Formats: sequence, C-alpha cells, structure tokens
Amino acid sequence: MRILVTGGAGFLGSHLSERLLAQGHQVFCLDNFMTGDASNVEHLLIQSNFHMIEHDVTAPFDLEVEGIFNLACPASPIWYQQDPVNTTKVSVLGAINMLDLAHRNNARILQASTSEVYGDPKVSPQSEEYWGHVNPIGIRSCYDEGKRAAESLFMDYRRKYQVDIRIARIFNTYGPRMSPNDGRVVSNFICQALENEPITIYGDGSQVRSFCYVDDLIEGLIKLFFAKDINVPVNIGNPEPFTIYQLAEKIIRDTNSGSQIVHRELPEDDPITREPDIRRAQDLLSWTPKIPLEIGLKNTIEYFRSGLNNPLPSLPR
Repeated sequence: MRILVTGGAGFLGSHLSERLLAQGHQVFCLDNFMTGDASNVEHLLIQSNFHMIEHDVTAPFDLEVEGIFNLACPASPIWYQQDPVNTTKVSVLGAINMLDLAHRNNARILQASTSEVYGDPKVSPQSEEYWGHVNPIGIRSCYDEGKRAAESLFMDYRRKYQVDIRIARIFNTYGPRMSPNDGRVVSNFICQALENEPITIYGDGSQVRSFCYVDDLIEGLIKLFFAKDINVPVNIGNPEPFTIYQLAEKIIRDTNSGSQIVHRELPEDDPITREPDIRRAQDLLSWTPKIPLEIGLKNTIEYFRSGLNNPLPSLPR
C-alpha cells in the first residue's frame, strides 16, 4: 500500500514507518520537524519505498495514498504547552486536512488519539465507554480537547462521508528515540539517573501510570489499522500499573545511579491515575502487550546511555 504517516519523524512515527517498510509498504513520511527529528528516520532514507516530505498538517495537502496514519501533534506537556494555540490547530485542522485527503482518495485513516481524552479520570482502569473528566479551560486543554475534537471529526466524517476510520487511544509509551528533554517521565528519570542528578517527582509519587514499550504499541496500531470494520475508539497501552515512585526507584536500580529523589509541586490537572482497560483490543485485535517493563527499560536505558556524549536539542522558543 501507499501509506502516509504524519508526524513520521517523531518517536512513534519513526518506529511505525520502519515497521511498515519492513512489511513492504511504500511510506510517505510527513513532518514539519517542530518536535520530530530527522535523525530518527535518517537510516530509512536509503530505502526506495521511503519518501520524506516536509509539511505542516495545518495546511491542506494532496497525495495519492491508500492509507493514512495521523500521528502529527506535540505529545508531551512541555512541547504542547509551548504554543497551545498551534497545538489545537494541529489537532483540529490537521484532522480535517487528513480526513479530506482520505475522503478524496477513498483511503483508510487512523487517528493517533490519546489517553488524555479521559482527563483526570474518576474511574480506573479507563475503558472506551468512559467519557472522561476533562478541564476544558486548563493548561492541558489545548491537547486534551484538541484530541477529543479530532475524535469527533473522525466519527462525523464516517457518518457523513463514509470515510473508513480507526481511532487509537494511546497510553504512556516509551522506548528508544524518545526525546531526552520532552518532559516525559521515563526519559526524564533515565536522563537524570544516568547523570546522577536528582530524580524529580511531581507530587508525592503515588500517581499511577502504565507503560507500554514502543514495539508493542506499534504492533497494536498496525493491527487496528488493518483490521476490518472497527470504527470505534480502541485503547492501546499496557494495563500493568506502577506508581511514579516505583518507576523512579526501579530506574535508579537499573542504572546503578547515585541519584536521590526530590519532590516538586504537582502541575495543574495532572491526572492521579492513568491505566487502560484493553479488553476491546484483546477481543477485536487479539492484541496484548508482551514486553515487560524490565526488558523495555533496559533497552531504553541503553539507548540513552549510548547518546550521553551527543548534544541534546533545545526546545523551541
């Protein structure tokens, strides 16, 4: 198939592009490099089936394709709060432009949504039937509500234009090619531990998260995309819960670090629990994550350790 991956030079997009190429597809990687990194896909440029396109999804785009994975959007609080207006534009205008492209091409399109649509949930684990508990005017709302609006657009394009859609609600994912300074908890803790710096925990560390290794996540996205007639949101994540404090202790042990844990004030609207109910993915896709945190963290630690001598990119100003 001719497949477009928006946000294709990002953490998830680069792994997805790699997997699709391995399956024999022709991949068009679209990115404006706001948060994506060309080095993530540099090794793919030698492949004749890989095409790099610099473009911003907030502007209309045209290409003959048979499938679209819409991953374009800043995905960590540090990045999406840098320019919240643009974050909303990427989610909403990007969805409209990609849905229009899918409609013109009669192509299937998958939306990379997020567990953030559940906000600070009052139920745990979160199933797809849960409507969420979201602050529509908070500092995280540009991302939360942007993704919720994108899901609404996807469902309306299906109902009005019969576009073949898929919606994946992605939970915390980690692995090689994470940006070292994007503020996500796994990359933060690993980089701090490797440098023997204090491990920064926001709040008391009792917040619950579940961590899915990138290889498992990509397998779930691909299974959802190629499955037939699944036009409802599907949670993709690892259901095994860990507290933030447990994660910090584990990373300190696994890196043989001398880091000490320090606490900072919990950010506004930071969710207390984030844990997926994946029964729908198990039933419809026969998908369950297979890589335990112990193995995934080892791979991720080695990735960051190997890059310690490389300069880190700066956040946009």
